[in-house]
Amino acid sequence: MCGICGFTGIKNGALLKGMTASLVHRGPDEDGFFSDEDRVSLGMRRLKIIDLATGSQPVFNEDRTVVVVFNGEIYNFKELRAELQAQGHRFSTNSDTEVLVHLYEQYGAAFPARLRGMFAFALWDARERRLLLGRDQFGVKPLFYALAGDKLFFASELKTLLFSTEIPTDLDPAAIDAYFTFLYIPSPLTAYRHIKKLEPAQTLTFSGGKTEIKTYWTLPEFNR
Repeated sequence: MCGICGFTGIKNGALLKGMTASLVHRGPDEDGFFSDEDRVSLGMRRLKIIDLATGSQPVFNEDRTVVVVFNGEIYNFKELRAELQAQGHRFSTNSDTEVLVHLYEQYGAAFPARLRGMFAFALWDARERRLLLGRDQFGVKPLFYALAGDKLFFASELKTLLFSTEIPTDLDPAAIDAYFTFLYIPSPLTAYRHIKKLEPAQTLTFSGGKTEIKTYWTLPEFNR
């Protein structure tokens, strides 16, 4: 289990480190950080499982224009790696995380449909100045986000977002009602009006202050 977090639109090292430290229980082995001036900041805590020696995050593509932080495991990463190497991509680690940056180079924002696993990720495209968030098909790994003006904040846990003073913390009456009715809060709602859950099998693209959410997979229908 690992944890990821970050934000756009500001450069605040203390905030990034505080948010990341709040996820230490999810990734006790090491942390990692990346900032592209005030455009984006990414943080992560890692539990080492695959590629203990060279699998530190964030992970980059060949020219370091694409960077990713990742929580989870990609079960088919060896097959994807072989496919990408045959297409000319060069790998510098043996981790499953690295397939994400090369898949993005090859297939763009639609690449999560090729993944088999449990995952949540945040990927920054420096050329396009685009942040892409994604969550696995069945929602095993959590991912929360909040919009504050022209900024986006995200994290593996809701409490991590509360480190930012820019995110309002007024409660959502609809979510509270749902909790007392069903004993859980359905996605995309959370207890806070301005914090949402990214739903399973969805990606969120944030660029130029605009957000676009897409569903990249649906459960196929079975004919009896």
